[in-house]
Amino acid sequence: MAKYTMNTPNKLTILRIVMIPFFVFFFEMASWQYSYLLALLVFAAASFTDWLDGYLARKNNLVSDFGKFMDPLADKILVAAAMVCFVGRGMTTAPIVITVLAREFLVTSLRLIAANKGVVIAADRWGKYKTATTMVWICFGLFTMQAGASGWGGDAVFVIMLSIYYLLMSLSLFFTVFSGFNYIWKNRSLLADVVTPK
Repeated sequence: MAKYTMNTPNKLTILRIVMIPFFVFFFEMASWQYSYLLALLVFAAASFTDWLDGYLARKNNLVSDFGKFMDPLADKILVAAAMVCFVGRGMTTAPIVITVLAREFLVTSLRLIAANKGVVIAADRWGKYKTATTMVWICFGLFTMQAGASGWGGDAVFVIMLSIYYLLMSLSLFFTVFSGFNYIWKNRSLLADVVTPK
């Protein structure tokens, strides 16, 4: 049996998963002066590994089945953890989180159906916009919470930051819904085969 060696992109994916409990831990330690800032640093670092592992895998031809499975799973867990934490602080609502998670489950299921038919559904530009705006939304949200907890700039600045935060959240939600429908529309023939198998 050939010995499997864990490559660098896969190690980064595992590192991202390991960082998730640390993110939640820092987020929940609201009694610490800079708890949200620490959570922001962990989340930003984890998000960076998402870009870096994909870049290294493509550049060095290190794409693996493990990476194809675990990389998107790690991303979903990271984002889901952040959003659930946000609900607990009143920074977002359950319907928004449910919408985001439903979209992720839908696209993942669609990719599984496509894979069974030998078709690969790659991320398109709308999916990439969704990912980028979601990461920016969450990072800015953490920074806003830290600013509010620390009193940076006073109430007026905090109100402005909250306005920007809700704008980013709305933009992320738009790309989430739009990209989800876009994936469905472009791959409607796959869904038609499932609904009415030949």
